[in-house]
Amino acid sequence: MLTGDAAFIKKMNRSLILSNIVEHKLISRAELAKITGLNKATISVQVSDMLDKNIVIETQQEHKSLGRRPVMLSVNREAGFVLGIDLDKDSITFTISDLIGTSVQTEIIKLNISAYDTVLKLLVEQIKGYKLKFAPFCYGLVGIAIGIHGIVNKVEMVDYVPQHGWQNKDLKKDLEDLIGVSVYIENNANLCSIAEKVFKHHQSNNLLSVSLYSGIGIGFMINGVLFKGYHGYAGEIGHMIVVPNGLPCRCGNLGCWEQYASELSFFTQLKKYQESQDISYEDIQNRIKEHEPTIINEMDQFIKFLSIGINNLINLYNPEILVVNSEVLRLYPNAVQELKTYLNSTISHYSELVISQFGKKACIMGACALAIQNFLGVSELCLTIE
Repeated sequence: MLTGDAAFIKKMNRSLILSNIVEHKLISRAELAKITGLNKATISVQVSDMLDKNIVIETQQEHKSLGRRPVMLSVNREAGFVLGIDLDKDSITFTISDLIGTSVQTEIIKLNISAYDTVLKLLVEQIKGYKLKFAPFCYGLVGIAIGIHGIVNKVEMVDYVPQHGWQNKDLKKDLEDLIGVSVYIENNANLCSIAEKVFKHHQSNNLLSVSLYSGIGIGFMINGVLFKGYHGYAGEIGHMIVVPNGLPCRCGNLGCWEQYASELSFFTQLKKYQESQDISYEDIQNRIKEHEPTIINEMDQFIKFLSIGINNLINLYNPEILVVNSEVLRLYPNAVQELKTYLNSTISHYSELVISQFGKKACIMGACALAIQNFLGVSELCLTIE
């Protein structure tokens, strides 16, 4: 049995009530009592407090039957706004979202430099602009979450970003000191897994998300909680060795998985067969439709090496849902079926394997979800894409 003081219990009750209001979009007090198991008096007190704070609003639902129209509760989606940031190698994506996860504004800024101080200055300028723009709303800009394509520890310190050469950077503190808004720093693969859980696979408590872009990272939920490991470094699966004495990796080892099954490795292989070094996803899609032998052969090798690592992940974690996030695989009609042909071990068990619907948007969707969850103070968040 869970026990605690009155303040703790009140906080838990508020979290439970508010998470259900978010999930159901419109819900009555009576329905909340039935779903949560809390008595009507507790529901009434908590809802009254959230109405006073303008977090929740009331709406009278219209219906054709006689009698009093039910009063429905919903989250005040414009009480505040969150900012999700995907800090990648060549660009920074900024997305403003309301409190039910709907994107209201997105900007992409090309990044031609890696110097930490210069990038920090750019971030501060952009954030201050958003802070000013949304200041007229009740709570304004309520939180910022940043996806880092590198190693982030448990206290949100950026330990290492290979693409920029950053080491031991306290981006969270540097930004909070300069802008006065709560900032959350997270590994991009972890944010992708949050996006899958919050926006798509609501009922899955054991979800594994594999992201295959410039490298390979995983984020996984165990019993509904993001698993980070002792120091926060769990998920650097791209440096699992799949080919002994294979291709050299920037980590110092030979034969790492991301040298064979990341999109960067896929594009690198394709460039060996053509003079032009410019290859777009549209080019790949057209070549797949034309059944060009080179692209079909490279897709086969890509999927084969991808399956080696996925097979290991399945054996290690026995996930319920395994989501593979790759734009290349989204363009290939038989990707899931071909992957499954390599996953036929009698001891490898999973319930479902899917290609992510969110693609490169997953990181920033997860960032917005994380910021919303922290502002609302809810332990679980279920959102839908409008």
